[in-house]
Amino acid sequence: MSTPADIEVSYDVGNEFFSLWLDHQLNYSCALWTDPDDLDDTDLDAAQARKLGYLSELAGTGPDTSVLDIGCGWGANLAYQADVRGVRDMCGITLSGAQLSLARRRKIPGATLLLTDYRDFVPERTFDAVLSIGMMEHIASPSDVRSGAHRRIYADFFRRVHTWTRPEGTFALQVILRDRMPRDRADITELRWVTDHIFPGGMSPRLEDVIAAADQYWELVGLHTRRTHYRRTCQEWLRRLRVNRKVVESRWGSVVFADYERYLSVCVLAFDRRYQSLGQFGFRRREIR
Repeated sequence: MSTPADIEVSYDVGNEFFSLWLDHQLNYSCALWTDPDDLDDTDLDAAQARKLGYLSELAGTGPDTSVLDIGCGWGANLAYQADVRGVRDMCGITLSGAQLSLARRRKIPGATLLLTDYRDFVPERTFDAVLSIGMMEHIASPSDVRSGAHRRIYADFFRRVHTWTRPEGTFALQVILRDRMPRDRADITELRWVTDHIFPGGMSPRLEDVIAAADQYWELVGLHTRRTHYRRTCQEWLRRLRVNRKVVESRWGSVVFADYERYLSVCVLAFDRRYQSLGQFGFRRREIR
């Protein structure tokens, strides 16, 4: 599991830094493009809203549902639930103090925001719907995967989410997936660098591990993979970062720019060469007897 210190490395570079190359709502996850091969489409805001709409449909959120957002980040999804879906009762949890501070400044109506590890989260109520976007990658470390402990950790995650939901509850999950093993030494080096320097303590699960870990607690009712959509999202982030090179270097230094240019370039390569994919899962709560 990524520690608060790991999360600080990944997300606390500076809210203003991320605002230079993410969309206006600060979605730091795969967008949903009309055509992911169309490089002329640079409307990242529309693509991110399309993604949130798709996940909201999977979860069935609306004015009469209570919603939990696990790994709520800067609050983009919670704001979407309030403004577009009409949700009036929400809770968001995150491990990033910088993200929480900005999310609270948004004053999202109906949203309670907490700085907590999901393993320490004890809600006062249960929820109709849960969404988690780009958080599951942080719950098992590379050493957990090497030892085989990741399967137990994933199963425990799905068990906890089950306890936080009401009968007939829904769970929309978006997570980066490990796919093919790289054989090129240079690619292996670059992927390891991203893991160590940008997302320490985290490791993406495999598709089959997600399905197996969830099965006891959740019925899989929808699954879509979006590998090319994440490649396109990273291409657009990289383009925006490069447009703002002078600003980034003047405010955060040339090392930060070089690190993030390298990281986003590796992400484009990883999704292009099928080392990684992206899964969007729709789950319905199983009633355990």
